[in-house]
Amino acid sequence: MPPRMKLTAITLDCPDPEALAAFYRHATGLEPHPESDGDFAALNCGDGLFIGFQKVDGYQAPCWPGQAVPQQLHLDFAVDDLDEAETLLLELGAAKPEHQPGGDRWRVLTDPAGHPFCLTRQTV
Repeated sequence: MPPRMKLTAITLDCPDPEALAAFYRHATGLEPHPESDGDFAALNCGDGLFIGFQKVDGYQAPCWPGQAVPQQLHLDFAVDDLDEAETLLLELGAAKPEHQPGGDRWRVLTDPAGHPFCLTRQTV
């Protein structure tokens, strides 16, 4: 029988943990973890899971859709309105790559540290 494992954190490498945490805080409304600092910052998801951001010296942003620096992982966020969410996130500092494989089904954006993430339509 496999061990019982509970996912407790998803952590992204970045050059500035507090700045990236602030971007995702404004984007999601999640609250900052009280022990966040310049080396590691996190946002609490409320169910014991948190999104963490760890400082990496010499950080290189993923190159999407190319693989010169692979993305290795990405986050998906469900939203009610793709256009509205995209507009807000671009105002917060996200970027929209030219390559958009999802058509009307999803959008690919990159956070201020270059990590790709997707916006998908909220399903009921």
